[in-house]
Amino acid sequence: MTSVEKKLTLSNVDMLSLLGVNDSNLHILEDRFNSTISVRGDLVNIKGVLEEVELVEKVVKEMEYVLNTTGRLNRNDVETILNLTVAGKEVITEEEFDSIVLYTKNDIVKAKTAGQKKYFQVANKNDICFAIGPAGTGKTYLAVALAVSALKRGLVNRIVLARPAVEAGESLGFLPGDFQEKIDPYLRPLYDALDDMMPSEKLKGYLEKRIIEIVPLAYMRGRTLNNAFVILDEAQNATDTQMKMFLTRLGANSKAIITGDITQIDLPSRARSGLIQAQEILTGISGVGFVYLDRDDVVRHKLVKDIIDAYDKFHSSGK
Repeated sequence: MTSVEKKLTLSNVDMLSLLGVNDSNLHILEDRFNSTISVRGDLVNIKGVLEEVELVEKVVKEMEYVLNTTGRLNRNDVETILNLTVAGKEVITEEEFDSIVLYTKNDIVKAKTAGQKKYFQVANKNDICFAIGPAGTGKTYLAVALAVSALKRGLVNRIVLARPAVEAGESLGFLPGDFQEKIDPYLRPLYDALDDMMPSEKLKGYLEKRIIEIVPLAYMRGRTLNNAFVILDEAQNATDTQMKMFLTRLGANSKAIITGDITQIDLPSRARSGLIQAQEILTGISGVGFVYLDRDDVVRHKLVKDIIDAYDKFHSSGK
């Protein structure tokens, strides 16, 4: 194939920020492409096969745009731009870029609604974030995406995902298999979210090495989790004692997201939901944030909103 050469002149851009410390951003492009990329002053010279040279040009221009509009360009930003461009995605607006949580093997995960954008902001700002809302609002999916993003960027060394194993109309004793096989159905939504976000072999390796753990909440007792991103899903089914136990597992350089729907509590009638109690006890503590999602944040099938409304109307009528 014939080699071509393209020269780009970049104006009004901080080249040090564009290229990264010790040209780290430039090295990301060099590792991904076969083209030769050299920089002198504000001139970028790209040499290689025509199709790839045009792709590199698009990536560099997008890097310039993002840096000038957001004032930042870190490794994760460059990788997101690179992946989106290679996948043939359209140019990202500043607002869209700021709402991107993770680039997955299939697509991008981003905050799509006003409530989800606030969720993203609260989770990034606080070490502990409570996300409370009805089914279909992306509580669990976004939490897992934030955790995977933190792991990819080297902000944490591992991810721990937990769920209470509360029987919702079924008895564990009647399910087939050993304990792990009995408990897997409760943990399946977490596996499904992870499977969407990374290649199967990589996920399998992370699970085998315990870089990613998916466990029943009861298995968290007695642990201290340092350098970890910890998620408690379906937290409305954690008792007050379990909630305190979970929150006090957090170690140095760790973050936690707790998700739940207080309209779907499966605890015995005498047991108090730790999620409801946490709202009373922890609101106002620095480093702990609460975000509330509603029907306007539902991102599943359009009928889900109508179903939520119908049930709300039924219960409010006192029937």
